[in-house]
Amino acid sequence: MQVVNDNGCSWINDLTNRTNIKTLGSNEECDWLIIGAGYTGLSAARKLGQLYPGQKIILADSQLAGEGASARNSGYLVDTTLNDGFTSNKELENYKKKSDIYKLGVDSVKKFIKEYQVDCEWNECGKYFASSKIEDQKILIRFSDTLKKLGFEHNLLSSVELKKKLGTDFYNIALYTKGGILLHPGKLVRAMIDTLPVNVKLFENSTLLKWSKKNDTISCNFKNGTIITKKIIFATNGFLRSLGIKSNYNFPITLTASMTRPLTDEEFNSIGRPKEWGVLSVRPMGATIRMTRDRRILIRNTAEVHNPFKMSQLELDNRAIKQKIGIKKRFPQLSSDIIQSSWSGIVSRSRNGSQIFEKIDNNIFVAGCYNGSGIGVGTLFGEQIALKASNENTFEIKVIESRNNPTWLPPQPFLNLGVKTRLFYERFKARSEI
Repeated sequence: MQVVNDNGCSWINDLTNRTNIKTLGSNEECDWLIIGAGYTGLSAARKLGQLYPGQKIILADSQLAGEGASARNSGYLVDTTLNDGFTSNKELENYKKKSDIYKLGVDSVKKFIKEYQVDCEWNECGKYFASSKIEDQKILIRFSDTLKKLGFEHNLLSSVELKKKLGTDFYNIALYTKGGILLHPGKLVRAMIDTLPVNVKLFENSTLLKWSKKNDTISCNFKNGTIITKKIIFATNGFLRSLGIKSNYNFPITLTASMTRPLTDEEFNSIGRPKEWGVLSVRPMGATIRMTRDRRILIRNTAEVHNPFKMSQLELDNRAIKQKIGIKKRFPQLSSDIIQSSWSGIVSRSRNGSQIFEKIDNNIFVAGCYNGSGIGVGTLFGEQIALKASNENTFEIKVIESRNNPTWLPPQPFLNLGVKTRLFYERFKARSEI
């Protein structure tokens, strides 16, 4: 099924339109085929192109490269996360494994940016885990203990301190972590497209309909052609399940976000002229908020089980109403019609918050299911799945494979029922944090 995205994503609309976009229109044969041209697929293609300059590599995507979840996220490159955090000794070890992967992901993106001199508005300003509820201080103190044991630099902040830094008195308690990075996700993924090696052929708006393997050959059928390949890497993240890849271990969640126009000088002065900042909610279903470098406010406060292939404009408008309310709660002095654009995007989740990274047959590989940390982990996993498919065994692969594997999910309709119930429960608990 064709993915139909809205055209309201501010990150994408900030960019100049690309030209010379090619769609598969004939039969092809190649040494390597990568399905999915987001952070993972682009990184895998770049690495394979470097490793095998004499081989033919094809990268195919159902939509325009980089314009799915990769350009539609909130632009947080994380070193730590709270809502999948752990506190017991045994679970502390698991959290360390996860944070080790995050660190390698940050290093992977840093290396790419340095090598290709990428301007993606990189800002090592850290991030805030914040709540309007003073009782959430207990959660943040436990999280602080975990971070302290693992050596992460952080500190707890009161409402007075937060007002000065964020320009809003909505939050009463927060934990600041120094290692987080904010960036422009559209500019980063566009740079990955622009720096693909010459032996990588990119086909966009080319939806994989079905695939099959016979002996050592994989046949992939698209609307207007067939690709025959020796090896394949699936890097479709939120759409792995729809292709029958690890379908009992991952599921898609639809998120919706909105962004304001740039604040005027008067509006910016009214909130104290804060520096760029990013807030993640202490509550799993609370709002993610960003103040961008160019004075725009981003808010993401919806997550739901929804058709991952399309959201109508009417449905999107209804979700944007919640975002308008969320901004007004934090910045009541700002105009009610300040939102400029709204968009949806798909993330992939697993039951236990772990990622997918494996060889599923002799010449079939998969990487995905990033549970909301796809910028760094997706870039890392793309490079490393290409190396794994090349029979390499790097330090990074050893770290990745030391993590817990994703746990099994129940079949439909029980899965959707369970996910919807959990989301409803978390949404109720976070109702004050939208």
